[in-house]
Amino acid sequence: MSGILDGKVAVIVGGAGGIGAASAKRLAVAGAKVVVCGHTDLAKAQHVADSLPGHGHLAKSVSITDSASLASLANEVRAAYGRADMLVNTAGFTKPVGHGDLDALTDELIDDIMKVNWRAQFAAIRAFRPLLDESGDGLVVNVSSISATTGIGSNVAYCAAKAGLDVMTASLARALAPRIRVLNVSPGVVDTRFVPGRGADFNDKVAATTPLGRIGTPDDIAAAIEACATHLTFSTGVTIIVDGGRGLG
Repeated sequence: MSGILDGKVAVIVGGAGGIGAASAKRLAVAGAKVVVCGHTDLAKAQHVADSLPGHGHLAKSVSITDSASLASLANEVRAAYGRADMLVNTAGFTKPVGHGDLDALTDELIDDIMKVNWRAQFAAIRAFRPLLDESGDGLVVNVSSISATTGIGSNVAYCAAKAGLDVMTASLARALAPRIRVLNVSPGVVDTRFVPGRGADFNDKVAATTPLGRIGTPDDIAAAIEACATHLTFSTGVTIIVDGGRGLG
């Protein structure tokens, strides 16, 4: 098998989740060797890695809120491949809290959301910066959300964390250029179980009010992530919206 990403190594943090697994498949089809990183279930990450086309893929466990764990992951990738060309941050966490219920959005929940949805992405980039810089054609893709700009999302802190991710992408794209590009892919509602309690009724309601008539699939988002690596090679510091027109109002 040969492809546009032959010889490249892609590390997917959150690779056992819906968007992560779909991204792993697309990048592997394009020729990359993929490191699928899961948090608590290494067996699930291994299942994703084993299902990928091509060869040389790995499954790894990492605690994304532990910088030492991320640094260890970077060292393991260096030992296994001697390089890393692409870091994809798909991991995230949220909990539905009504925006008007200020008391329910506790300090502890705010801290957890910021740790998982902002600090972890920054820490992963920090850990992999040397490898990505050595590549000379390094790429970071973060998965954001249209809630960063609409202010409509699972809770106020989640919206704020994703807005911070958008700003971080712009800041780091400037700081790490020209050897590393940094991009965001920003989904609307995606057909995964990411937000607890959201089922078919919620998805149907959103689809009915989305201009393109449906909600997103993990592969829709994975296709945009793949495009960042294969086609949008003169883009950095921007957020690519993949929401079926949901954010149009």
